[in-house]
Amino acid sequence: MNDINLDPIVEAVRNYVGLVRKHPIKKVVEKLKSTCTYGEALPNFGDDAAVIPFKDEYLLLAADGMMTALIINEPYAAGKASVMVTVNDIYSMGGRPIGMVNVLASGDETQRSLIVAGIEKGCHKLRVPMLGGHLHPDPDMKTPSLSVAILGKAKKLLRSHLAENGDDLILAVDLTGRPGCHSVVSWDANSGKTPEQLLYRLDILPLIAEQNLSCAAKDISNAGILGTISIFMENSGKGGHIRLDDIPRPASIGLKDWLHCFQSFGFILAVKPENSKKVLELFASRNIDANIIGNVTQNDQVVLEQGQTCRVLFDFKTDEITGIRYKGRIE
Repeated sequence: MNDINLDPIVEAVRNYVGLVRKHPIKKVVEKLKSTCTYGEALPNFGDDAAVIPFKDEYLLLAADGMMTALIINEPYAAGKASVMVTVNDIYSMGGRPIGMVNVLASGDETQRSLIVAGIEKGCHKLRVPMLGGHLHPDPDMKTPSLSVAILGKAKKLLRSHLAENGDDLILAVDLTGRPGCHSVVSWDANSGKTPEQLLYRLDILPLIAEQNLSCAAKDISNAGILGTISIFMENSGKGGHIRLDDIPRPASIGLKDWLHCFQSFGFILAVKPENSKKVLELFASRNIDANIIGNVTQNDQVVLEQGQTCRVLFDFKTDEITGIRYKGRIE
């Protein structure tokens, strides 16, 4: 059998703008980590939301900003996405949303109206209230912006740095969708579904956490599937072995494009092998396409496998993505 050339995939992932834009995170975290001595929040190692112990549960606090190109080119889609991405951040950590606030800057009334209409649609679809925010309507504003913050709560947590050696890596996506907005490579698995269907699908994440079937997961971000998994391994202080042929994907999209896709529903979980069958059954029961696509390793490398060919994607002895790397248990 001829070796498969994985160089194009490796280069495409390593140089993908959705991943490269994560590099400045390290300097920001290093500058601000001294402030984390205040309050009672738990240490954050790349989590999708901050974790604040509250009574016998946890409050989850997250924020996200929309890419400028999306706001300018597809303002309605940007409004919807601002709700979706923050809601996914809460569910990815085993939580359920409580409410959101936003900061919107746009001096163009037509653009602003489309953004707000998108936010309204997203809130109704995902049944999360937009409780307030701040508006900059200045007519001389050259660059619009939109950010959303969300508060949620969880009984048990799924965290971004607790993947352990030997865990199965389970990728869960919804293939019953279509290509999404044009400004970013994306897969829309939300349109055409009812709020009940979307919430039933999302609620599997807190269910997995509450049944102690996993303690580690991450939302597939704009870094794409392999980029997000690599960040997950970097945050956990581990490596990973990923079998590309086992990644669920729609027949209509090529592998390279699919690996870049921002997912409206996409999560990677680290699961003990004895729990994997139950986790896969839970996803299947809710019409979610999930598969074991590899495993967590003790070394510092993320390795790709396709056919008989293996290739190192990242070696954390020399490579950094976010630079946030967990060294040991302190919980």
